[in-house]
Amino acid sequence: MKQYILTISICLVSFFAKAQLGYNYAQYDAGLGIALNYAYTDAETIKATPALHLNFTYNHTPFLNYIAELQLGRLAGGDSVNTLSGRQFRNNYTAATFRAQIQAGELLDYSRNVVFNALKNVYVSGGLGVIYNNMDVINRTSLYIPDYTSTGRNTSTELFIPVKVGYEFKIFNSYDEPSVKIDLGYQYNYVLGDQLDGIKSGSRKDLFTQFVIGFKFAVGGHTSYRKSIPRE
Repeated sequence: MKQYILTISICLVSFFAKAQLGYNYAQYDAGLGIALNYAYTDAETIKATPALHLNFTYNHTPFLNYIAELQLGRLAGGDSVNTLSGRQFRNNYTAATFRAQIQAGELLDYSRNVVFNALKNVYVSGGLGVIYNNMDVINRTSLYIPDYTSTGRNTSTELFIPVKVGYEFKIFNSYDEPSVKIDLGYQYNYVLGDQLDGIKSGSRKDLFTQFVIGFKFAVGGHTSYRKSIPRE
């Protein structure tokens, strides 16, 4: 009798474990990424510059995420010789952001629809950030306009609003849990100030955009979702 009970128990455990296959996910991800930055400021020319992103994600669901991120990077623009204003800057910045992110899979029934299944990892996110600006190259005077100069600060701290859209490729392990994620995104950062380039001119605020590729790795806190995460 004990052997029968043991056999039935093992079968039941196996059945329920298999029933959860595809529904489980890690609540926490650690990630890193690289970005290509473009700053739109008071400088007359725009340059591409690099950045490194480090992030930690809390997954409320596989498709509803809260992300804390640290950025270390560079912003640059202008030309002191070949522009009329002579404005030029290079900003070695540090930024921290917090974003809420929702993916289409949270809203769509993708189980039996090829198109919705392809779209389920499309996301949009937004939040708030703070950036510390540190100019290691700055020019505010013109070679061509006598006595022309701009004001500004070599260091500053400003708030900004990050808005990001993109696609998250999920790579599943043998239990159909998303264990690695590849993030391709575009982020628009509206700065609530005018010191991103160390130059204060006009009434328009500064902004910078980023093309991002990132990698996230599941680090624990497994729980289950209401529907299968891969396509059924």
